[in-house]
Amino acid sequence: MKITEVRNATLRLDFGGVRFLIDPMLAEQGAYPGFEGTANSHLRNPLVPLPLPMDEILDVDAVIVTHTHLDHWDAAAKDSLPKDLPVFAQDEKDATDIRAAGFVDVRVLSADTAFYGVTLIKTPGQHGSDVAMEKIGDRLGTVCGVVFRHPEEKTLYLAGDTVWNRHVEESLGKHTPDIIVLNCGDAQIVGLGSIIMGKQDVLQVHRAIPKSTIVASHMEAVNHGMLSRKELREFLKEKGMTGRILVPEDGETLRF
Repeated sequence: MKITEVRNATLRLDFGGVRFLIDPMLAEQGAYPGFEGTANSHLRNPLVPLPLPMDEILDVDAVIVTHTHLDHWDAAAKDSLPKDLPVFAQDEKDATDIRAAGFVDVRVLSADTAFYGVTLIKTPGQHGSDVAMEKIGDRLGTVCGVVFRHPEEKTLYLAGDTVWNRHVEESLGKHTPDIIVLNCGDAQIVGLGSIIMGKQDVLQVHRAIPKSTIVASHMEAVNHGMLSRKELREFLKEKGMTGRILVPEDGETLRF
């Protein structure tokens, strides 16, 4: 298994002989205005450039879109990706939107989706607290995670854009992953708090399954992300958790 942190929540995953591109946000630095109503909305997204050549990023067998928010599926991705590349969506609604962009092989994830020997298992998540979902659930929308299984690989759980909650806890208990990717840049909406994990959520995941290795993703690339890599690393050191939690830089590849 190889996990390359491209930028933000965009990952390139080599797993079971298959190469996946996950949640592609491929625009040039500063292409989009900041997200309205979020922290630091005066900043333009993405905050940083892509660390890898585009042809290297696009050299994949399939794409997984956990949800269609701009920072996971943007116009640059729609324009750059080959239209015949298989794209996996969380539900038929997202699949319809992706097909409308011209993609002809769009598939909906299930509890047991097979792709060239890799099993993809859709998991639930919640893109914010109960209060946030009550107030702006239509804006936050539905999200998913994915568990990856293959006979020759460790089990990987990509949690997606979620905070720590019963969905994550139950997925950890059910699938007992060896490797966990957390979107933990602590993105915040003004007045409603975090809509993805922060450092305390990372601690909760570690406590729930202490023998697993956690990879910190979705950091330092969009305006409303409030947790830096430096702060997370300092927190991990303070809590004695540095051995089990990895915080890759953009462009860095981890091998398992």
